[in-house]
Amino acid sequence: MPTLEEEIRRLMTEGTAGLHAAPDLMGRVVRSTRERRRRIRMAAVAASVAAGVAVTPAVASFTIATAPTASERSAFATAPEPPAIDDTPPMPSAPPSLGDLGDGREFGRVKVGYLPDGLEWSGRSADWGDTYHVTYAYRGDEKGSYRVVIMVYEESSVQEVERRITAYRDEADGEAVTVGGRSGYLVVQHVGEDGMKGTPTLFLRTSDSQWAEIGFSPVYAEEYSGVKAVNAELLRIGQGLTSTM
Repeated sequence: MPTLEEEIRRLMTEGTAGLHAAPDLMGRVVRSTRERRRRIRMAAVAASVAAGVAVTPAVASFTIATAPTASERSAFATAPEPPAIDDTPPMPSAPPSLGDLGDGREFGRVKVGYLPDGLEWSGRSADWGDTYHVTYAYRGDEKGSYRVVIMVYEESSVQEVERRITAYRDEADGEAVTVGGRSGYLVVQHVGEDGMKGTPTLFLRTSDSQWAEIGFSPVYAEEYSGVKAVNAELLRIGQGLTSTM
């Protein structure tokens, strides 16, 4: 029966046999080295178990620090160091705000003529350039919460609104409306499969290159007597919304 040292030498010989220069030498050297070390460690463990003794520190140290062959050293010396890969996803940055909007009745390129009683600008807004929005809440509401949100889409971003409306229409979800001679669409968005209530929404074409999306939070919608009352209020907001483009 071969000794542990003989088995280790045999495995090392097998692991390095047949090495020669080739285009994929670097990759094969790395894989061969890792596989050889794994086999040596497994052989050492198996031999120690069979003999009923523990692996000595000298053997463990030897298997971990196995020196590369001359061919391996040549490959490592000539191959370029692979670039480090950072697979950490970048943290999203908060969009800039629209600044101080006063009472929030005019922002970007729209004016808000009507808001339900008790609502005021929450002090929060976001500006992505061709898309921007503001939110409205009750005085004293928790920071970050909203009751009504008005999102504005301009130029090329209006295609996204039109695509969404087409999808709702194809699914027979929602209804087309006319608001002050302008086309619009009423629908409840983001309805959860678990029965969670969605967001009552009015899409409104405010100009040839601008759409608005007016939404009620599900919590705020519960303050009304039903769907008809919510839709009537959305239409009133839309009626008073005008474009300044």
